[in-house]
Amino acid sequence: MKITVLSLFPEIVDAFFDSSIMAKSREKGLIEYRSVNIRDYAHDRHRTCDDAPYGGGAGMVLKPEPVARALEDAGAKAVRTVFATPSGRLFDQACARELAAEPELLFLCGRYEGVDQRVIDLYIDDEISIGDYVISSGEIATLVIVDAVYRLIEGVISADSLEEESFERGLLEYPHYTRPENFEGLRVPEVLLSGHHENIRGWRLSQSLAKTAKYRPDLMERVVLTTEEKRLIEKAGWEGADYGCDKGS
Repeated sequence: MKITVLSLFPEIVDAFFDSSIMAKSREKGLIEYRSVNIRDYAHDRHRTCDDAPYGGGAGMVLKPEPVARALEDAGAKAVRTVFATPSGRLFDQACARELAAEPELLFLCGRYEGVDQRVIDLYIDDEISIGDYVISSGEIATLVIVDAVYRLIEGVISADSLEEESFERGLLEYPHYTRPENFEGLRVPEVLLSGHHENIRGWRLSQSLAKTAKYRPDLMERVVLTTEEKRLIEKAGWEGADYGCDKGS
């Protein structure tokens, strides 16, 4: 996949693409990345990219001319172009899978009060919100989307790891443990030490159901449950059984 990011502060984005799993994915040729500094497309001596909003009000708005020139140069008319904004459709795992199927994505990072609406009307294919809150950095919002998307590309992360993650079936993921067996009086659940794979699978499923019922009952109302899952819910009750570490020495 090819990813291009347009930003007033490309150094924020560059650090992400040069680190951790993303850096390894680029080395393997799974991801191709390019950052574009929108200020390079502002032609006045001060490289001005923002101005006061028409109609008055607080804050500044990104000007259409430099942003449009940057988008044109990046090929926005031929590429799926995404703008992260609180007023967009809510981002979820289904949306991440949808974007991951694209061979190329172009992201525009907003700042201040936003971007001139005419730029959105002319160039943006998807307005996406990462949640019902407001942050100052369009770069951070964009990277949330990018991180959820690129890890779904074949070869970035093992398929086994992806299958059991939260939201893949509409349920939250079960809790995880590693050494030591006893930490601050909290012991790893005995079933995980048993070596009995079927019991471990059943325990993890029950914990996933319990955690989802406790923290995200809205998901429980939408997920299509299997016969086994319905039986576990009936046994534990809708709120689910307690989950987590075994207490004791």
